[in-house]
Amino acid sequence: MSRLLHISASPRGDRSGSLAVATAFIDAWRAANPGATVETLDVWQARLPAFNGTLLEAKYAVLHGVAQDAAQVAAWQQVVDVANHFKSFDRYVISTPMWNFGIPYALKHYIDVLSQPGQTFGWTPEQGYFGLVEGKRALLVHSSAGAYGAGSGAEAIDFQKPYLEWILKFVGITDQHAIACAPTAAAPEEVAKTVAAAKAAAVELAGAF
Repeated sequence: MSRLLHISASPRGDRSGSLAVATAFIDAWRAANPGATVETLDVWQARLPAFNGTLLEAKYAVLHGVAQDAAQVAAWQQVVDVANHFKSFDRYVISTPMWNFGIPYALKHYIDVLSQPGQTFGWTPEQGYFGLVEGKRALLVHSSAGAYGAGSGAEAIDFQKPYLEWILKFVGITDQHAIACAPTAAAPEEVAKTVAAAKAAAVELAGAF
C-alpha cells in the first residue's frame, strides 16, 4: 500500500491556512486509499542534526571518496537515517507558509540535512547531478500573505514555490502538484473564501493522487 509523508512547516496550528488545506487533502486521500499509511513530520518538532563542522566534513569525505573518521561516521549516520526515512515513502505533501519571500528556516534545515550526496542525489562527470528519489509523487501546499502567482507581477520575488519545486526535482521527484492558499492578507471573509477554494482543489486532487 502507499505510504504518504506529510512534511508540515507551519508553527501556527489551527490558524494555519497551508495546514488546513493539507489536512483536507490528506483526509480525502486517506478515504480514497483505505489501508494506506500517513505520517506527519512537523519540522518544528523534528530532532534534526545540526549541520556543523563535523557533519560538513563527513559530507566532503563522501564527495571526495575518502574514509570518514569515527566522529564523521556517527554524524553521517544521522543524515542516512533522515534520508532513509524520507525515501521509505512514495507520496509526499509539503505544507508551508511563505516567510520573507522564502520558506521557514526549520523547513530549510530539514532540506539541508536531506539533500546529501549518495542519499538523495548523485553526481558524475558524465551525467552531472541526478536525483536518487525516483518514482515518487509530491504535492506542495503553499500559503502567502500576498499573491505571487502567474500574472501577479510579483513572480520574481517568490523564493518559496520555485525553490521547493526545484529541490524536489533535484532529488528526483518530477511528478509534482501545487495548490496555493493565497493571498491571506485580506479581510477575514476573503481569507475564508481563499482557504475554502484551496481546500476544494485539494479534495479534488486527492482522488487522483
